[in-house]
Amino acid sequence: MLPVVALVGRPNVGKSTLFNRLTRSRDAIVADFPGLTRDRQYGQGRVGPRPYIVVDTGGFEPVKSEGIVREMADQAEAAIAEADVVIFVTDARAGLTPHDERIMQRLRTCQRPVYLAVNKCEGLAAEHAAEFYELGMGEPIRISATHGHGVLPLMQKVLSELPEEFNEPEQEEEENPDAPKRIKVCLAGRPNVGKSTLANALLGEDRLIAYDMPGTTRDAIKVDFESDGIPFRLIDTAGLRRKGRVFEAVEKFSVVKTLQAIEDCNVCILVLDATEGIAASDAQIAGYALEAGRALVVAVNKWDGVDSYKRSMVDLDIERKFHFLRWARFIHISALKRNGLNHLMKAVKDAHAASFAKLSTPRLTRVMMAAVEQQQPPRVGRTRPKLRYAHQGGMNPPVIVIHGNSLDAVSDSYKRYLEGVFRDAFNLAGTPLRVELKTGRNPYAEDEKKK
Repeated sequence: MLPVVALVGRPNVGKSTLFNRLTRSRDAIVADFPGLTRDRQYGQGRVGPRPYIVVDTGGFEPVKSEGIVREMADQAEAAIAEADVVIFVTDARAGLTPHDERIMQRLRTCQRPVYLAVNKCEGLAAEHAAEFYELGMGEPIRISATHGHGVLPLMQKVLSELPEEFNEPEQEEEENPDAPKRIKVCLAGRPNVGKSTLANALLGEDRLIAYDMPGTTRDAIKVDFESDGIPFRLIDTAGLRRKGRVFEAVEKFSVVKTLQAIEDCNVCILVLDATEGIAASDAQIAGYALEAGRALVVAVNKWDGVDSYKRSMVDLDIERKFHFLRWARFIHISALKRNGLNHLMKAVKDAHAASFAKLSTPRLTRVMMAAVEQQQPPRVGRTRPKLRYAHQGGMNPPVIVIHGNSLDAVSDSYKRYLEGVFRDAFNLAGTPLRVELKTGRNPYAEDEKKK
């Protein structure tokens, strides 16, 4: 059983920097910008043989608040409730503030061990942390999350004073090679289309902040869950806008995190907003997934909020702007009312299965020969390309390699024809398919050159 350590404090004291230091990752976005972190972010750390789970939280305002600040406070409260120990992070350079005192009053009632960490102490004398004795937490632990100073003694102290059930080093379980791997599913789309609401609906709990304000999500938040016994890892991302509308440095970091999440996932769910219609940036986001070779499912959200005429117009718009995604499945859903989620998850599972499908060489070659019999490649000059055999060259996305003679002359339209034939024959819906042509070397070319 791994101990859970929650990082709590007011905005901009370095909680996310400490989270990255403890997890040895860059999962949390870090910038000199208050209120950057909003959702809970989980990660694993280790001190020697002692692993633990660390939870990053947004700036905590324990008194009555409204709007997004209230939502962030609820996330911090949830982290405190599930934690075994709390690290209260403060800022040595800003000094003790009334906000710190309000948080300390709340933590006194949490019935969890609380440790006071005074961050940003690099280059400062010990006297700068003296005022934090006023909080009544004993000796403050001076650290620098940026440089790593004092972080190891802090975690050694935290872990050594845990109850007996956490004192035994965690026995690492041997991985079962036959156990199914988690399917990584990424939610992508424009701001305020309902990605976090959809994530909460799939998880069955209010795990992420879903607020009626564009740009609520900033980090790429990863949450594990199961659907029909199949393990998934859901990644909620920040909304993507056109490059010309991205001005803040923080949003640029969020865009990078989102593009990395699309690159690393197995299946991308592109979330559209039926009430706002289909924008050019929606097709651009789909293009990112297509370029990365990721399986794709399109969720048309807020379908319950439009009438029959608007629905028909949205469907026509989808057909016109997403003509390059005819292989993807489009599912009408309502994340708020949890309608259509079963169909959505089935489409995700089918797309993942198609992306990792194993295609036998004999059957690929037979399908290719049947396609050539039905429609031969166009003649180029005096020669006609000759397709000899096909085999699978990769998965995620599936790659089909065709060998033959004079294949450099095969047109793109004929490659698309072959792609359609392979899709129908192997039921490869929901995933991109790449067809590569390789021309065999002419053994008589050298003799011709000598003549």
